[in-house]
Amino acid sequence: MTRVAAIDVGTNSTRLLVAEEQAGGFRSVDRRMVITRLGQGVDRSRVLAPEALDRTLRTIAEYAATCGELGVERLRVTGTSAVRDARNRAEFFEGVRKLTGTDAELLTGDEEARATFLGTLSDLDEPGTVVVVDIGGGSTELIVGVGEPERLVSLDIGCVRLFEKYLESDPPSAEEIEAMRAEIDETLTEVKDDLSIAPGSRLIGVAGTVTQLATLKAGSPVYDPDVTHHSVLSHGDVRSLARRLESLTIGQRKRVTGLEPGRADVIVAGAEILLGVMEVFDLPEVLVSERDILDGLVIGLLASG
Repeated sequence: MTRVAAIDVGTNSTRLLVAEEQAGGFRSVDRRMVITRLGQGVDRSRVLAPEALDRTLRTIAEYAATCGELGVERLRVTGTSAVRDARNRAEFFEGVRKLTGTDAELLTGDEEARATFLGTLSDLDEPGTVVVVDIGGGSTELIVGVGEPERLVSLDIGCVRLFEKYLESDPPSAEEIEAMRAEIDETLTEVKDDLSIAPGSRLIGVAGTVTQLATLKAGSPVYDPDVTHHSVLSHGDVRSLARRLESLTIGQRKRVTGLEPGRADVIVAGAEILLGVMEVFDLPEVLVSERDILDGLVIGLLASG
C-alpha cells in the first residue's frame, strides 16, 4: 500500500495528514495539528517573524520525523496566506527544504480553494450545489459547485488577520466588533454577484473556527472530530456562540470547556466571518466537515502517483 503525506502550513496552524491508498480512496493513518501562528503580525509587517518561523519549522521537523517512522513515500508541503503575504518567504522555503528534502509549494488562493473543495466532498454525496467555506488565519475561501468547483474566491479576511487589525480591547469593544463586521460584510457583498449562491444552498464549513464552534455547541470537554464531523450549526447557534465569546476576555475564553486555548484570541473574528457568510448569502445552517484541504492534497498526491 502506498503511503503519502501532506503538511499544510496555514496562518494559524500547521497540520499533517499521513494516508494510505486503498480501494476507492484512502485511509487516514495519522492526522495532527499544532497552532504555530506563522502569520503573527504579517498583515502589518509583511514579514514572517523569526519566532513564528521557528515555531513552524520545529513543528515541520517533528512531522518529517513522523513521516519517516511511518514509511511515507511521497510528501507534499504547502504554504498559504501568510507565506503569500511575506516578503521573506524564501526563509520558509529554505527551512522546509532542509528539514524535509521537499520543496514547499506556495498555493494561490484559487489552488487552495480547489484542494479544499476536493477534500471536503471526498466523503459526501451531495446531489446539488454546495458552498464550501474555509475560514483560515489569513484568508477565507468560498467555493461553489456541483461535484467540482465552478466558482470560487479567496478573500483577505481571516481570523488572525482581523483579530490583529481590529480587536485591541479585551474583551473587544462594541465599536471594534462593528468595524470588523463592516469589513466582513463589505468584502462578502463585493463578491456576492460573482458567486451567485442561491439562498438556502447547502453550506459546508471546514477548518478550526467551524470545528471549534461545533465543539462548543456539543458541550464536549475536548475537541473530538468524531463528534464534530457532519454535525450542524444553525444561524442561531453561530450567532449565540459569537455573542457569548465576544463578552469574555481572552483569559476567560481560555477557560471555556472545549475551546482550544491557542484559538481563544482569534475565535471571535472567525465566528464573525462565519456569521457574515451565513447572513450575506442567506444560508440558514452550516454542515461541519473534518475533511478539508489536507484531504484534497492527499487525493492529488495519490492521483499523481
